[in-house]
Amino acid sequence: MPVKEILQLGNPELWLPSSAVEDVRSSSVVTTISDLGATLSDFRARFGFGRAIAAPQIGVRSRIIFMNLGSPLALINPTITSRSIEMMELWDDCFSFPNLMVRVRRNAQIVVEYMDEHGAEKILEVRGDVSELLQHEIDHLDGILATDRAIDLKAFATRVEVERTRSRTALN
Repeated sequence: MPVKEILQLGNPELWLPSSAVEDVRSSSVVTTISDLGATLSDFRARFGFGRAIAAPQIGVRSRIIFMNLGSPLALINPTITSRSIEMMELWDDCFSFPNLMVRVRRNAQIVVEYMDEHGAEKILEVRGDVSELLQHEIDHLDGILATDRAIDLKAFATRVEVERTRSRTALN
């Protein structure tokens, strides 16, 4: 389970859609999940943040997401089957551009159907920050980046500036 290089903004592969996984138990899927887990752990150790990563970010065009919100979870062929009408607006970040933040609008709640690494069909209903996270990662599978979802042309900021603004706001 080697740590893989994360493709960076500007790499044209990030805008290519991924293919559905046919055999969830194949060695390539097992390897991809392992590599995603190792890469996520390494990124967290180096940058101090990160909760999920999509296979296209390590150059694998398969519909696989690896999440760790306290326990590891692989989502294979995830599909959003329901979206709330309620929306939220927030600063989004990405491993493929770790120092850039993008202001996006996302559904506040979604339902995701997926298969786990054993081939069992699962349903996950999430809201808030996990809803945003999964929408972000599923976008990666479709060749869509947060930069494509920016609410307007002024919806970009460096991570340092967003954190500085949050600190000033918290003090007031």
